[in-house]
Amino acid sequence: MKAKIIKIGNSQGVRIPKLILEQTGLGEEVEIEADDDRIIIKSATYPRQGWDDAFESYVYKC
Repeated sequence: MKAKIIKIGNSQGVRIPKLILEQTGLGEEVEIEADDDRIIIKSATYPRQGWDDAFESYVYKC
């Protein structure tokens, strides 16, 4: 799929179609990386993500 780079204020951006957002499950916050000639967009991760679930499973085992 091709897309155009558009001006957004002093920056530039790409509109991501709704279908692609639904397929990827990306939320409102993402991480962006540059790798040679590629831009990588992935879900934002948070420190201690999933600790609540791990703690709950640990408590029930004891």
